Amino acid sequence: MGDSLRDRRVQYETAGLEVDQLDADPAGQWQRWHDEALDAGVAEPNAMTLSTVGLDDAPDARIVLVRGIDQNGLAFYTNYDSAKSRQLTRRPVAAATFSWLDLHRQVRVRGSVEQMSADESDAYFATRPRASQLGAWSSPQSETIADRSVLDVLVAATEKRFAGGDVPRPDHWGGWRLLPTDWEFWQGRPSRLHDRLRYTTSAEPDGGGALSRVWTISRLAP
Repeated sequence: MGDSLRDRRVQYETAGLEVDQLDADPAGQWQRWHDEALDAGVAEPNAMTLSTVGLDDAPDARIVLVRGIDQNGLAFYTNYDSAKSRQLTRRPVAAATFSWLDLHRQVRVRGSVEQMSADESDAYFATRPRASQLGAWSSPQSETIADRSVLDVLVAATEKRFAGGDVPRPDHWGGWRLLPTDWEFWQGRPSRLHDRLRYTTSAEPDGGGALSRVWTISRLAP
């Protein structure tokens, strides 16, 4: 029946990862690794597995695309009536995992989530291909449908509705932002003695009476 799963082995022979090689800001470090994955030809390097707490309190996960990242967090967009949005509304926390196995790398992120502003969602929606804009109006995401023809009928009705004009963002579609409290950067090493470096955050006085975010980096055993 082919190779046994238990006997499959990939030896990671990549160079190590040291604290002094990391960007002081985890968003900057993520951008560096993302760009290297992009240059290496990794498919969809901005894809992340988004893990949430289901309405039944069991874990749930799916892959979504990150469409923006900065010091505030990671932005992604979806239907606000979808299963994941209902979960995030009830329990506004999430974890995300990026896997760039071609480079023997993984990044894990955890934190709270918030809905993005209407202006931010409008701006991103305007950049989407028209077909994707029409799909956002047409698909009752996560709902049970009889067959594929249901979608065909809904898309046709939406195309007729917006024929000859711009497609505005529907109120039920927009952005979420994951606000990280900790990040982990994982680099594969030989003999499964991988490098794991974690950023954790704390708020400290900035000298002007306000608090600023400070990231601390520590090493974890593999």
